Amino acid sequence: MCGIVGYAGSRQAAPVLLNGLEKLEYRGYDSAGVCVHNAEGLVAVKAKGRLSVLKDRLEGGSALPGCVGIGHTRWATHGAPSDVNSHPHLSYTGKIAVVHNGIIENEARLREKMLRKGATFVSETDTEVVANLIGYYYEKTGDFVRAVRETVTRLEGSFALGILCADLPGTIIAVKKDSPLIFGFGDGEHFVASDVPAILKYTQTVAYLEDGDMAVFDANHVTFYDSTGEEVEKVREKITWEMSAAERGGYDHFMLKEIFEQPKALRDTISPRLRDGKITLDGVELSAEYLRGLRKIYLVACGSAYYVSVLAKYIIEKNCRIPAEAMMASEFRYCDPVVDEKNLVIFVSQSGETADTLAALREAKTRGAHTLAIVNVVGSAIAKAADQVIYTWAGPEIAVATTKAFSTQLAVVYLLAMQMAKTLGTMSDEQYATIVEGLEQLPYDVDQVLSPKYLERCQYLASRCCGHHDAFYIGRNIDSGICMEGSLKLKEIAYLHSEAYPAGELKHGPISLIEDGMLVVALSTVRELFDKTMANVKEVKARGADVLCITLEDLEEQAGKIADNTIGIPAIHPMLQPSLSIIPLQLFSYYVALARGCDVDKPRNLAKSVTVE
Repeated sequence: MCGIVGYAGSRQAAPVLLNGLEKLEYRGYDSAGVCVHNAEGLVAVKAKGRLSVLKDRLEGGSALPGCVGIGHTRWATHGAPSDVNSHPHLSYTGKIAVVHNGIIENEARLREKMLRKGATFVSETDTEVVANLIGYYYEKTGDFVRAVRETVTRLEGSFALGILCADLPGTIIAVKKDSPLIFGFGDGEHFVASDVPAILKYTQTVAYLEDGDMAVFDANHVTFYDSTGEEVEKVREKITWEMSAAERGGYDHFMLKEIFEQPKALRDTISPRLRDGKITLDGVELSAEYLRGLRKIYLVACGSAYYVSVLAKYIIEKNCRIPAEAMMASEFRYCDPVVDEKNLVIFVSQSGETADTLAALREAKTRGAHTLAIVNVVGSAIAKAADQVIYTWAGPEIAVATTKAFSTQLAVVYLLAMQMAKTLGTMSDEQYATIVEGLEQLPYDVDQVLSPKYLERCQYLASRCCGHHDAFYIGRNIDSGICMEGSLKLKEIAYLHSEAYPAGELKHGPISLIEDGMLVVALSTVRELFDKTMANVKEVKARGADVLCITLEDLEEQAGKIADNTIGIPAIHPMLQPSLSIIPLQLFSYYVALARGCDVDKPRNLAKSVTVE
């Protein structure tokens, strides 16, 4: 969940590292640090808090000379945020400096081993164990590359490492397992980073490191090795993102920018897959014979991607008539799931590196299931591990709270479900054509719900509701899935306790918590269930709840007779309606968070890419 960056070249390294860390701060922001090799040797400067604290300490980088260095922005796992626990970590020998993304699962045993060998520790981190191991093997062998290789063979868990050696002032070693790492090629300079935005300002030519890969590089040369130690060539790839994609572009927050990027992200995800009135998912082969032989489709994910999976259950079952089940990745691996070659298991992840989801994918494959990934990041670990992959084309998403990644994942679910239904013959040609037409129109429909009318309404309602301490989100059928995502947004960025329940479940316990002034957000866009949902609204109103109802425009007047406040959204095809329903929930959470003085893009205790279990 941390971000790492490394640089070797002719520029001053510290400003480059700080700029890269700024673009990676969504991966962790409780502390940051850099280590530069200069005339004084390995010089590390670290600071608890946001990156701005470190930047001030280093005067933007000018206070730390040197042309080779590594940097890190942290999301704490081992040890509380502090200057001491911040990366980079130096070995007890003083010869090695390390930055690390991931988690070392056997760090306690390795720490005891190193203590017996006379090593000293100053931090609580697993990363210092790595630094001390490399330092120990370097003292024994005098060979930097061998010392790193000896160390990584003893590490259990996940890691992406950037490493400096005091005796080799121009050299950086980078190595990875289960955590992302990319290498950037420049003219007389080279880079390594956790993610593309960190180096996009300097190069658009990269190579993706595979598990076990090691890169040994300086300003002018790089040698890649695979997990066996054999020298390999890496394919150079061109990043097509514009630099502006990783900038706020005049918006107050990345989250607001990304909310407004949803029409384009949807267009980029949907349009290339619609040809002559038909859905075409290149590279995805699911034959009618295979689909008819399935016992069940599992959808496995974490966080917002899990709520996409909940929605996918409704969509797949209704259209394809195949049983489907959404499961949290963190539970799938340990519940001894009944999975074999008669199951298709779909894994959903924005980053493609979510540790729980990756572990669940590997578990499914060992049991013989066919696996399909829905991810945003090309070349990510989940994309490579799955049998088939469908990419969302959301572009970089910087805000920790997802918006456009959620929307594009949901769009891929529509496309996939429709293609499977067409293959199986479970829907008529007329139904198929109507939904394809709706998919073509969807980006324009979403753009309509981002008009000033809706922004002003959401901002006004947020100002009324920001003083609440608790909230319930209720809905029925597919609305209940969107309620889960809306509730999560309020938790994530506004720090307001919120729960989502199917509206029909209120009377089975949760209604006991309803009291005067409690906020209830009722979603009612399933037309045939409108009256039933309104009956639930009456139940909470009778107990003093303050109700905000989001419904269809032609039902808004009727809902307004019962709810305290309403938002009416355009009615589109019922299967696609969640793509519109989520927009006011995103905006409402955003404006509530602003009214409560919260840091929208960097909510406390969270990070964007969850690479630890």
